[in-house]
Amino acid sequence: MSAAKPTFLVTGNDLAEQALALLNDYRIVYAGKAPTEDDIVSLCRQHDPVAIIVRYGKVGAAAMDAAPSLKVISKHGSGTDTIDKAAAAARGIQVVAAAGANAAAVAEHALALLLACAKSVVALNERMHAGHWDKSTHKSVELEGRTVGLVGLGAIGLRFARMADAMGMRVLGHDPYAKEVPAYVERVDLSTLWRESDAISLHCPLTADNGRLLNAQTLAACRQGVIIVNTARGGLIDEAALLAAIRSGHVASAGLDSFAVEPMTAGHPFHGEARITLSPHVGGVTSDAYVKMGVAAARNALAVLNG
Repeated sequence: MSAAKPTFLVTGNDLAEQALALLNDYRIVYAGKAPTEDDIVSLCRQHDPVAIIVRYGKVGAAAMDAAPSLKVISKHGSGTDTIDKAAAAARGIQVVAAAGANAAAVAEHALALLLACAKSVVALNERMHAGHWDKSTHKSVELEGRTVGLVGLGAIGLRFARMADAMGMRVLGHDPYAKEVPAYVERVDLSTLWRESDAISLHCPLTADNGRLLNAQTLAACRQGVIIVNTARGGLIDEAALLAAIRSGHVASAGLDSFAVEPMTAGHPFHGEARITLSPHVGGVTSDAYVKMGVAAARNALAVLNG
């Protein structure tokens, strides 16, 4: 009898066929579409995977301890904040990410949210469906000539910068880790970015140092009528402070794709706020990105396993 195949645990309910084709030498176990940490620990204990591909849920020390054969945790995407990297390092487990695989998808979604805010797309659509014709009373924001500030100049931020530049916007950027940026991006400190931006779009990872980066103090330092866009991580924003700034009019509008607690549940304070456009963390969810992220996650894991 041949030995059983080693296991890949996928913390989701599917993986692109192109990714699965790379993993023929492994058994694939799925954790389901919304696994809890306890679910993941239980599956690790049951199947002892050599690799985990993280789509949903959190992978912490307990899961790692439940899988003594675990060698690599591979993120199906770019953000690794749902993985306890310190615990992984302490156990000799490598953490890898599919950086850039969903850059086009997320940057396009960020631009869509910016445009939706500037052009009142959602509000005008609702008014039209209710039978109104607001041509004589409505004025949108023209983005050409305005300044957009980008926090984070990785693959997503730089792609967004290129699109904003093509629209005739002035582009400010802050990223202490970015080595090279194109000439149309002005590198500035955060205080300058808050002060001079007509719109701000977040494209940085969530770390122990930048939680609630946008808070009452930093929002107050922003221009009156600023637009806020977040397709990165919800923990970058103090949600209560943002809501207060929206209601006061200091922040004109916000387009948000990520939130402090996900999934967002009924009764969230953002619900019903006409000047906040919401989407359920789907910026990187396109058919193309699904394949790109799956293939990258599989290849990254295999690269570790194969030395």
